[in-house]
Amino acid sequence: MRKRTYAMRYVAGQPAERILPPGPFRAAGHALPPGEPLPGDERLRILVWNIFKQQRADWLSVLQNFGKGAHLMLLQEAQSSPELINFATSHYLAADQVPAIILPQHHSGVMTLAAAHPVYCCPLREREPILRLAKSALVTVYPLPDGRLLMVINIHAVNFSIGVDVYSKQLGPIGDQISHHAGPVIMAGDFNTWSRPRMNALYRFAREMSLREVRFMDDHRRRAFGRPLDFVFYRGLNVSEASVLVTRASDHNPLLVEFSPGKPERR
Repeated sequence: MRKRTYAMRYVAGQPAERILPPGPFRAAGHALPPGEPLPGDERLRILVWNIFKQQRADWLSVLQNFGKGAHLMLLQEAQSSPELINFATSHYLAADQVPAIILPQHHSGVMTLAAAHPVYCCPLREREPILRLAKSALVTVYPLPDGRLLMVINIHAVNFSIGVDVYSKQLGPIGDQISHHAGPVIMAGDFNTWSRPRMNALYRFAREMSLREVRFMDDHRRRAFGRPLDFVFYRGLNVSEASVLVTRASDHNPLLVEFSPGKPERR
């Protein structure tokens, strides 16, 4: 029996809340209270990192130091340990996680930490065809100070599959979300792009969604077979800075990108 997809929301001082998928797509933010925007009129800083289930030392210091001042943290393979939940609720207004793997003690999956409450939340899961383990993705939407709504996609792509059918299938629902959203978009995470067909499928998807790729001058991203695995794509924003930290705190290196809002899009 297929497990039900949901997100767990962690907020300081409140019990963990289960968030179910929103059902048939409706315009993100429609009929919802606008909420407080992400802070900062001049910049928007995000950290993207496959945190390797917090299995190595110093993962917390990387979040605290390299991620200092980040308005959004997009983590993959995040395990809902007390240490991570305490960090998330101490430094951010909301943390949403999509459990992909249910472990004996803690869930593991993508987790988005945000300095604002989301006005829309859509958890997604896709099962690995060979290992039968799931990978997760999360679509959240946040108000910006200029009145626009920012869609954020945090994804850990399926890894072990023959061909790219399942890989492309996982991107399909994300494309549905993006195509119905008129505002700026950030899509980032661990895309497991270890083959040329996977790279081609990802770049084709990005072109179809009018997403641009963030380029890193000193590119120390984790690679497999010579190809980077972690990416940040965007639209409706401008990139101010982009860097990669080399660390032993995970089997991936974290990405830090700073955006400026850019010109509001006409509607």
